[in-house]
Amino acid sequence: MKPIACIVLAAGMGTRMKSSCPKVLHQAGGRSLLGHVLLAARALEAEKVCLVVGPDMTDVTEAAEAVILDVVSVVQAERRGTAHAVSMAAPALRDHDGPVLVLYGDVPLIQPETLDRLRQIVEAGADMAVLGFETANPHGYGRLITRKDNLLAIREQLDSSAEENLINICNSGVICLNNELLQHLLPKIGNDNAKGEYYLTDLVGLCNEVGRSCKFALCDETEVLGVNDRVQLSRADGLFQQRYRERAMLGGATLIGPKTVFLSPDTRIGRDVTVGPNVVIGPGVAISERARILPFSHLEGARVGKGAVIGPYARLRPQADVGDGAKVGNFVEIKKATLEAGAKVNHLTYIGDARVGAGANVGAGTITCNYDGFFKHFTDIGAGAFIGSNSALVAPVKIGDGAMIGSGSVITSDVPASALAVARGRQENRPGWADKFRTLMRARKKAQS
Repeated sequence: MKPIACIVLAAGMGTRMKSSCPKVLHQAGGRSLLGHVLLAARALEAEKVCLVVGPDMTDVTEAAEAVILDVVSVVQAERRGTAHAVSMAAPALRDHDGPVLVLYGDVPLIQPETLDRLRQIVEAGADMAVLGFETANPHGYGRLITRKDNLLAIREQLDSSAEENLINICNSGVICLNNELLQHLLPKIGNDNAKGEYYLTDLVGLCNEVGRSCKFALCDETEVLGVNDRVQLSRADGLFQQRYRERAMLGGATLIGPKTVFLSPDTRIGRDVTVGPNVVIGPGVAISERARILPFSHLEGARVGKGAVIGPYARLRPQADVGDGAKVGNFVEIKKATLEAGAKVNHLTYIGDARVGAGANVGAGTITCNYDGFFKHFTDIGAGAFIGSNSALVAPVKIGDGAMIGSGSVITSDVPASALAVARGRQENRPGWADKFRTLMRARKKAQS
């Protein structure tokens, strides 16, 4: 099998997005539209990927290079049609010996398996293969003019006859063809059409004119959904989330109220995990088997161990590492901290830049005071330690194994193992003071009125 090259068209700013951000850098399904397309190309092990951008779109090039380091970027200074855009990239592929796949940076749902089907059609002997789809509403799409499994032409709607407009097999824009044919036919494409543009779709008619074979393949309409405005962006995001949820459930996880659970492309969920309603899982999260993520929790850049319980209303920030059987309860935030096996942080607590040892219990309202306004500092809580409610642990500080902290303490020094630390003001009771205070205040209030 000859290596494949890819041309990705990403020149449009997308005025209908009403944004200063290039259209292809808007996000759906947890990554940019362009990122999804480039990952599909990378999955095909493309020998070369050429990106066509508009003027002053260095941010698009930089985003592409973050996915494919050696991507070749070329500029389309004037937008004169898809064939014109491809012609900007063609010189960079002049020495490529194999098929070329043309993709679009705003069609993020395309699957590598679908693209590989196009490549296989060309590998099997066709000179060109076009990806089409069937739709109940073909308005606005180019129509595929076919005879059996041969593709004769693609007719844009403005140039179609009334009879051709009844065809419901439409063009996705994705095309695969041998590079030598691409280089030969591109200069022959004219702009004698309703828009005065150079259409890449004209390759099909030219291919047939020179006696070469052109085939087509069909995919689901949703897979080639183009994103041109925020409504379509939202629809694409919803389709991505549906994919991720189905993948998680088919992998053995239970999602309660799956439409309210939001996942990321790299989310890893083990078997027998339960995820409650209204949970948001951002990038970089791994959840081990039998863990439970309770409603209204938010996780990002975190690891959750086997049988651990998170939430409800918990927040795990990047580098939170929750060990097997540990518990993170309601209104608890964990950041850059390790909770070892069986540790419990159940209520209204912040643990940042810290270690909580195995079996330790951190009471409600506890805070690790990790930031002094300039630097972050570490708090180490030993195995089996007990931290009383409403305590402040001023880092850097170490609480020894089995130590106990009295409620309401402000701990500024290390506590030895198995010791009790109490750091709060001594209680003083003044008999009758409260009644005298109320009498005085009532009299003062009456005088003012």
